[in-house]
Amino acid sequence: MENKISTIQLNENVKRMLAEMKEKSSDSYENIIVKLIEEKKNNKKELATLLKEQCEEMYGTDIEIAKEWEGTLLDELNSDEY
Repeated sequence: MENKISTIQLNENVKRMLAEMKEKSSDSYENIIVKLIEEKKNNKKELATLLKEQCEEMYGTDIEIAKEWEGTLLDELNSDEY
């Protein structure tokens, strides 16, 4: 696949923000944009992992709480009532 060069239009304030993000004066705007895209992808993956871990932790806590309450729900019942 051939890499075609394209031109995009940016507001001056966006161009200025991109220029401020340059680590070296020789960095191109394309490199800055690619880095931002990669960071976004990584952040999305990290967030998904964190959310999954938190959900699993919350589920485990819910199971523990349910087990703790399980006995108390049957305290007032006779064995023939459950």
